[in-house]
Amino acid sequence: MEKGTLAICAMALSAVMISGCNCMTDEERLNEQAAKEYLIPVRPFTEGRNPCWNEFCPRFIYAPVFDFAEVEGAQKYRFTLTEATDGEPEPDAASWSFEAESPAAALSPVWNDIPVGSIDLKVEGIDKDGNVKGTAGERRFFRDFPFEAPYPSNIRPYKEAALMGMLYIHNKRQIKHWAESVEPDMSYSLNTYANKIIGNTVSVESKLASFFPEYAEEAIKIAKNAAQFLIDQSRPDGEVLAYFPPTYYGGLIASSREENIGKVMTMDPCYAANGFLDLYDATGEQIYRDRATGIADTYNRIQAEDGSFPIKLDLETGEPVNGSKAMLHPLLNFIRRLENQYGIHDYDSMRDMAEKWMSDVAIETFDLTGQFEDVSVEMEPYQNLTNCTAATYASYLLKGENISEKDLQDANDLIRLSEDQFVHWNTLPGENGVRRTFGPCVYEQLQFQTPVDNSTCNVANALLDLYNVTGDKLAYAKAKALVDALTIAQDIVNGQIPTILNYKEPKTSEGKSFWLNCSATSINMLLRMAEMTGEE
Repeated sequence: MEKGTLAICAMALSAVMISGCNCMTDEERLNEQAAKEYLIPVRPFTEGRNPCWNEFCPRFIYAPVFDFAEVEGAQKYRFTLTEATDGEPEPDAASWSFEAESPAAALSPVWNDIPVGSIDLKVEGIDKDGNVKGTAGERRFFRDFPFEAPYPSNIRPYKEAALMGMLYIHNKRQIKHWAESVEPDMSYSLNTYANKIIGNTVSVESKLASFFPEYAEEAIKIAKNAAQFLIDQSRPDGEVLAYFPPTYYGGLIASSREENIGKVMTMDPCYAANGFLDLYDATGEQIYRDRATGIADTYNRIQAEDGSFPIKLDLETGEPVNGSKAMLHPLLNFIRRLENQYGIHDYDSMRDMAEKWMSDVAIETFDLTGQFEDVSVEMEPYQNLTNCTAATYASYLLKGENISEKDLQDANDLIRLSEDQFVHWNTLPGENGVRRTFGPCVYEQLQFQTPVDNSTCNVANALLDLYNVTGDKLAYAKAKALVDALTIAQDIVNGQIPTILNYKEPKTSEGKSFWLNCSATSINMLLRMAEMTGEE
């Protein structure tokens, strides 16, 4: 492509506005805008900026571009798309075709004609007389549902839903355990991920104290004891990773794996650091702010000269476990909080170097990879793309003080990637007529094709940030549809915001996992929507 994605999106939006007629409803206009934007590929490799990123991707909302090889002797290429079947090809299967100059052309000419479902693509090189000279490539993929309003609205006020989510966490037996102990109740096995789960326990209870005065004393006691556990588990002052609490504790689930024992995911201490800051905000006690800045000091000391950080470290020696690099949005958001909320500018140089590395490497390669403590950190490029990096870094870019045109285009590309690969605006029912996935929803990562509430929040937050910068009503409508779904999925009996948003048989559902950190993100998302919509 000769023009940048953002410019083309703007052209498509202009075309929608010009073609729109007064007889259309607002929802119809949004749907038409979305349909036109879906014809524009997401950061195709043909722009010359990044390699082709979609080798491992099973489905698409935006018209894709595939890296198929040229065929010797071909003058042009015939693209044939056919409804896929698992058995013998059906003679009456629907198909669509077009011709292009390159085997790496976008599927835009027929994209909006193709129904939802599995599609077989075949690209053949043909000569000037239409004779087939060879096959450039073949691919099966799922053409997923587009955004198509209307969607169900929130079934209770956003703030009320957030408060219910807080109370569910506060009333859990394993959380109340902290009121009398500085050791976790390991019957909640996810406490094994100390930084992530216990750090967020500190954050939620610190926040809850400000909303529920009647529970404030108990909530602060819980937060303090959980924070003390993290302090007790942290590396001592003077060591390589001073003040870093562990990612893994107690030998449960992924903490029991040999490759994880004594290790720390490098970005994970940001969870603990933010928990310490939330507790400092709630109590004014300097020890917690000092703990947070102690973690920041360690990051400042171990940053590589190119601005990067290893994805995983030995907690005692500080040595990287491999050559993989971390995605730096957790650290950058933590530094920004220190700057904006507390006026701390000791880490400006670290921030600048980290931003440059993200721009020069992560954004330019478009390999927005995952960094999950329960998934291998050794992956091929593009093997584990995730919205947890793409959407959250888009938010970081969009919340900057001076947003450049490049920042805006990069953020838009990251949001489009997140929607393309992870948002499900609807799902097909199974053979028994039941949809097994609650929608609209957002899948977490390529290696975990499952809808997670935290991922819903990642994408919704980025869309709201885009709306705040550009005024794009479609971005707002998409965000609202995703957040409203959380209020519908929330358990009305106990206030739990489910982590995994899919249907399970009752026996399986009884033991469903509940990730406290994901619920904390949902609570913050709901509070943001309450503020944006003017709820009291």
